[in-house]
Amino acid sequence: MPCITSLVAYSVVFKYLFGNDGLINLALMKLHILAEPIQWISDPFWAKVTIIIAITWRWTGYNMIFYLSALQNIDSSIYEAARLDGASSVRQFFSITVPLLKPIILFTSITSTIGTLQLFDEIVNITKGGPGNATLSISQYIYNLSFKYSPDFGYAATVSYSIVVMIIVLSILQIKLAGENK
Repeated sequence: MPCITSLVAYSVVFKYLFGNDGLINLALMKLHILAEPIQWISDPFWAKVTIIIAITWRWTGYNMIFYLSALQNIDSSIYEAARLDGASSVRQFFSITVPLLKPIILFTSITSTIGTLQLFDEIVNITKGGPGNATLSISQYIYNLSFKYSPDFGYAATVSYSIVVMIIVLSILQIKLAGENK
């Protein structure tokens, strides 16, 4: 669902789910887990938690498609040979599955990092960057520089280019940490 649902639509749903009188608070209070509602949107800590939950929901399905595809491409004879050699399931996972999934792990970590740095719709629709600036994202900061405050397109462009450099550096770092020579 997250892959085909509009970012604005699911952001609005999350805003209503995690509102002060939203379904999450109502359910937690009905189950007697909470005595009073959690301020999901108006408390800086809980606002960040709400954004993290929303982003996790958004990206998990997208990334799982890649992992499922990669897992289906691992030949079962490799696991059979490992079983015949006496490898346990844990050993097979760390010696066969993880190394063969390494390119997919690298790809999903880079795309998720880039997606996180481009975070805009969820924050604008759920918390509007608040409370205070607790959930302000880089993309929203660039938008604010360009259109909300007195327009400073030059500075906004500079911040945008610095984000590009940051993405390149993080991608190279992730590739080096993964041990890829390509």
